[in-house]
Amino acid sequence: MANLRYLTSGESHGKALIGILEGIPSGLAVSSGDIDRDLRRRQGGHGRGGRMKIETDRAQVLSGIRFGKTIGSPIALLIENKDWENWKDVMSSDNPPSPPFSKGGMGGFVTRPRPGHADLAGALKYDTHDMRNILERSSARETAMRAALGAITKRFLSEFGIKIGSYVIQIGEVQSSKFKVQSSETEIAVLYRKAEKSPVRCPDKPSSKNMVQLIDKAAKEGNSLGGIFEVFATGVPVGLGSHIQWDKRLDGKLAQALMSIQAIKGVEIGMGFEMSKKSGSEVMDEIFYKNSKFKIQNSKFYRKTNNAGGIEGGMTNGMPIIIRAAMKPIPTLRKPLHSVDINTKKPFKAAYERSDICAVPAAGVVGEAMTALVIADTFLEKFGGDSMAEVKRNYNSYLSYLSKF
Repeated sequence: MANLRYLTSGESHGKALIGILEGIPSGLAVSSGDIDRDLRRRQGGHGRGGRMKIETDRAQVLSGIRFGKTIGSPIALLIENKDWENWKDVMSSDNPPSPPFSKGGMGGFVTRPRPGHADLAGALKYDTHDMRNILERSSARETAMRAALGAITKRFLSEFGIKIGSYVIQIGEVQSSKFKVQSSETEIAVLYRKAEKSPVRCPDKPSSKNMVQLIDKAAKEGNSLGGIFEVFATGVPVGLGSHIQWDKRLDGKLAQALMSIQAIKGVEIGMGFEMSKKSGSEVMDEIFYKNSKFKIQNSKFYRKTNNAGGIEGGMTNGMPIIIRAAMKPIPTLRKPLHSVDINTKKPFKAAYERSDICAVPAAGVVGEAMTALVIADTFLEKFGGDSMAEVKRNYNSYLSYLSKF
């Protein structure tokens, strides 16, 4: 990322998660409520595990915000892990206590890698025979801080009329009524409002009910479920991103950001893979011009369809950005799969760590955060400034230019 920089640190059962976000201009009004709202949304959703009953995530602002506004310096956040109290011995940063530890089994060491996790590859890469060193950091608990940092960038983008949200369109075999790639910001807003009232964040009531039943069934069977969520960004101006180099293309940046979320195995933009089944005349978004007060993001050029998902040639085209991500089933199962103990080399059933049955609704919230971070970065690349007033001047000047093109 060229203009924003962010880092997260912390283990799943460590003392806390830490996040640093650099590059937000001064003068942006940010409240703890803006951040905690998305932390609550990330913790929700039918199918979440016991950890959500322990943690009530709240972000503490350590630096970068004064009197409710950013001051231009790096923003540092802290989210405490309340479950740390139960893991002090196992996760101590000092000398290890004498075994057996209070948690973790096998004297506190994890030696049985779980299929589908980072356990074995990480143990081989980092030369450790205690895979807790790997699983604690590779855990999706880390995404709580991504959601917090993303909430700040969502707040930044909202100052320019850009809205980012998500909804679930499939869990397991249950797929909601097929949503076309939306071209209407109004219809997207309706879907989002409906989704926020659903226990699985699906805007289709019948499908939502079926998804809940499927999750309950999987829980009884000791199984897990994946699914698909859709992230949208509306109000995005024409011209974010660039065609001139591979690493400047916005669709490439967004795909990388979404793929970086734990358990995400596929990303598509707009019609995505469906385009490969169609002829060119069926999928290209035809261009029209209306010489009147009618404008889309201050441009009189418009499209009636949005099969490209708001991005053409690596750049935004003024239509809503639509991204879809596929999440695999949670690989931690109550009915463990076959594995091999890395010390004895004997076959065992993989170790079980407390986990969710389905986390697709939560993953959608994390997808919003990653989308916001990328779009905010490209927005600042084009309209950069050290203060919000300066960025707004640059942005308004660009809108004026578009209206006259």
